[in-house]
Amino acid sequence: MGVLNNKEDFIFWRLAYIFISEQDYRIIQLFENQKELWLEKLENKKAPIVRLLRQDLDWSSSMQRDIEFTASNGEKVRKQLGRGELSIVNIYISHFPPVDEYEYRLERPYIFPKGNKTSVVSVLLTGEQNESGFKSLSAVLEREISFPIQDEYSEQDVSAQKKTTLDFASQMAKKEKEIFTNGKPFFTYFFMIIQVAVFLLLELQGGSTNTSTLIKFGAKFNPYIYDGEWWRFITPIFLHIGFLHLAMNTLALYFLGPAVERIFGNIRFLLIYLFAGISGVIASFIFSPNISAGASGAIFGCFGALLYFALIYPKLFFRTMGPSVITVLVFNLIFGFTVSIVDNAGHLGGLAGGFLAAGIMHFPKKKKPLLQLLFLVVSAVIIYGSLFYGFRHSETSGNESSTMMLAQEYIKQENYEQAYEVLIKYAESNKPSAEVYFALSFIEIKLGELKEAKSHLLQVIELDPDLPEAYYNLALIYLEENDISNAKENAEKAAEMRPSQQEYAELAEELNRLLPSSGEGE
Repeated sequence: MGVLNNKEDFIFWRLAYIFISEQDYRIIQLFENQKELWLEKLENKKAPIVRLLRQDLDWSSSMQRDIEFTASNGEKVRKQLGRGELSIVNIYISHFPPVDEYEYRLERPYIFPKGNKTSVVSVLLTGEQNESGFKSLSAVLEREISFPIQDEYSEQDVSAQKKTTLDFASQMAKKEKEIFTNGKPFFTYFFMIIQVAVFLLLELQGGSTNTSTLIKFGAKFNPYIYDGEWWRFITPIFLHIGFLHLAMNTLALYFLGPAVERIFGNIRFLLIYLFAGISGVIASFIFSPNISAGASGAIFGCFGALLYFALIYPKLFFRTMGPSVITVLVFNLIFGFTVSIVDNAGHLGGLAGGFLAAGIMHFPKKKKPLLQLLFLVVSAVIIYGSLFYGFRHSETSGNESSTMMLAQEYIKQENYEQAYEVLIKYAESNKPSAEVYFALSFIEIKLGELKEAKSHLLQVIELDPDLPEAYYNLALIYLEENDISNAKENAEKAAEMRPSQQEYAELAEELNRLLPSSGEGE
């Protein structure tokens, strides 16, 4: 009888081995008697849970009770996994079938009555009907499940198959665990400390939302990059604009950084983080003329690194962190595209940079030279092409918005000579807008160059005749030149265009007193 039981025991462990080694199932639970085994495949939500039971069946009623128990236990598993529905393939391995009628109990799935969300399909493998049982099992799983079965097996055969199965499952679990233990999150916390320290420094030096302070400490500012300050591709990673910006990025790094650093190890994480951050700044440099700063590009690079992890280990990724990572990433991208102040170019550049850097680095103790070389070449081409385009674009377009930003920064610092030099250089090689000419005239007034200021204000009015500030400033220059008539004419235009501006009206009234209208003079 022991030899006969050995055959069923061997089938039990052999089936378990097939599910674990060939179909990537993992053990949920192995009962103490080692006669019942539950297996799962989390990365595929459509894959059923597999339950193996090695038991010699007597009556079909006991089989039915066990099917109902299986459905009840499966319902608990369904809730734990958070699935809407769950199907269980319930496999009985018995030397004999039940002595009474049982076939009808296997013909259709048993549905757990509370909620109708868990179903159990049962298959019976018995000594004389293994072939038909395998056919039924293959039909249920929609893939061929079969292996040759001898008439007799020794206890050593069973023990060897059991050991092979459990060792394989243990090795799989060990390998997966090793992937997540390549490094402790040292640099994650280091960068968090740096972010907070630099933020406090900015607050002490004029405020983290102050444009001058941000530029002084290395924010991405295109005009300075055009002038050769390449280090501004790196320094913005550590600056943040306001407490909310700092808090959001620090919190994001706290949740994302440790996962990436544990998977890729400390040095690889450091390089991925910095490469992604620089990539984000380069993308922002190309597509956005605005001042920008923040670790967002580097943090999106962590998303990119995890997407590379998904590329190499898709099953492990989707079984563990995948759904939550994808959800958070999609939410952040949607948020970025719906909020105008967000630097989406920097985010997307960082995402791509993190993915590419992870491909270059690959994983600790694992090498894929050709794949890594491919990622390195692609990254080099993209970075070179991006920088070439960015600087070339600035030369051909003149980048008026960046020029104006730089001039306004100098004006705030009351460095009018430098502001004038920036604007006049731009005006000599481009077709300036009315805004540029107006800024030039403002600086020239400050420098006492009234003749040049008047010339530029006339050009402003020619380009934009609906700008009351231009008429007002022109009136002041004419007044300084003692040309009361032209001063009065321009002051009245300014006041007419913007009646709410008190100083415009006061100047017009004052000039009217100095030079009454022709009607009044008669």
